[in-house]
Amino acid sequence: MSSLYNYTLKYRTFNELLNEMYVEFQSPSMDKTIEPQHLIKVAMRVNYDLGLRVQRTRETVLDINNSKAKLPLNFSTLNFALLCGSYTVTTPVIQGTQSEDIIVNQGNCGNETDCNAPYTCLNDCGGYVQLIQHFKTETRTYSQNFPLRLSESKEVSCSCPNVKVHASNTGYIRDGFLFVDFEVGSVYINYQSTMEDDDGNLLVPDHPLLNEYYEYALKQRLVENRVLLGDKESVGVLQLLEQRLRASRNNALSFVNTPNFAELKKIWEMNRATMYDKYYNMFKSYRQ
Repeated sequence: MSSLYNYTLKYRTFNELLNEMYVEFQSPSMDKTIEPQHLIKVAMRVNYDLGLRVQRTRETVLDINNSKAKLPLNFSTLNFALLCGSYTVTTPVIQGTQSEDIIVNQGNCGNETDCNAPYTCLNDCGGYVQLIQHFKTETRTYSQNFPLRLSESKEVSCSCPNVKVHASNTGYIRDGFLFVDFEVGSVYINYQSTMEDDDGNLLVPDHPLLNEYYEYALKQRLVENRVLLGDKESVGVLQLLEQRLRASRNNALSFVNTPNFAELKKIWEMNRATMYDKYYNMFKSYRQ
């Protein structure tokens, strides 16, 4: 599923990124300065510097038992959550390799202007969001979904609608678990995952405007190691790389922090509503 808050990104493993460094530094004198356990810290720092917008968006349905559920190991920050109600089951014809999949559809909200996407209309018409869960042997279509109010924490995104929604069911996230005020049930969560694949390998985004930042960060560390080992001829190269590193970092942060079309549209709608209340709605109240 494409990311909710950022542009669609592709990813590659740290080993794939490191292989490019091996190609560029094939000199035998560089072999002793290339240590994956040292360079992986550089890639992790760049991931952290670029922030949550480069992280992969994932989703799953948690089974609540004894008022709690274990969050996925790759869980980082919650985008939004839905309490799953009743559902119908259909048995599809199994062809080829099947895997679990989750689809969130918009559903019929009645007023399309009030519900542009399931991610942004949870406050007003969250009950119309349709959740479809595909398994190997069956497909569950949830006909009812309810809002779930969550307490603020570092694991919950600042833009998460579950923090401000009015709901009868509440919960909170702590120590890798979701705690709720009911005994059993199912909760759908959409979250930003840690930069790891299913095998635990470190992931980095693969985009032309971001790749240079990672590559120059690794090159800077490699040449810095050469200077620390006594290679004075590499001092000039290190200064050049640091200049290129600063420029590539600025370009990467500019790209990551640029709002996409959906975010710009939301800002435009908020400004329009504010201007309406400020310059028109006030006269309407006077006439009444």
